Amino acid sequence: MSGALAKPVAHRIDVSIKVCSALRENQDQRKYSSTSNMNSEPTSGLSSAVVQTTDGVVIRVHVQPKARREQFIGMHGGRIKLAVTEPPDKGKANEAVVRLVAAALNLPASRVELLRGDASRQKDLLVRNLDPAEAVRLLAASLP
Repeated sequence: MSGALAKPVAHRIDVSIKVCSALRENQDQRKYSSTSNMNSEPTSGLSSAVVQTTDGVVIRVHVQPKARREQFIGMHGGRIKLAVTEPPDKGKANEAVVRLVAAALNLPASRVELLRGDASRQKDLLVRNLDPAEAVRLLAASLP
């Protein structure tokens, strides 16, 4: 198991609480926003999947395991849809997701931490000390 996935439970719970409150704030802002996503630029949909927190940036993804190749597919329900070749067995797909996102951000995999979604297709990844605008820019370059 990689070091990015083996964090102390208390730390993960603390970070998860902070992330949940940041996600709620982001949802409230989007709910009361008068702009529509229908006519906006492609990165605006992407910005809903990248949430700034006090610890860094949370990237919300939807994963398709056992795909033919590893790639960014697009947006899926406010999350970035990724395809990874690894099966969802013993954390292999999770590690592939961390590697794929880290590569897109030009960062080592150790900087990307899986917060939520160990056994789910919907996952939240924490990237510490990263500017949200930079994350959106780099991730947009990876999308088709």
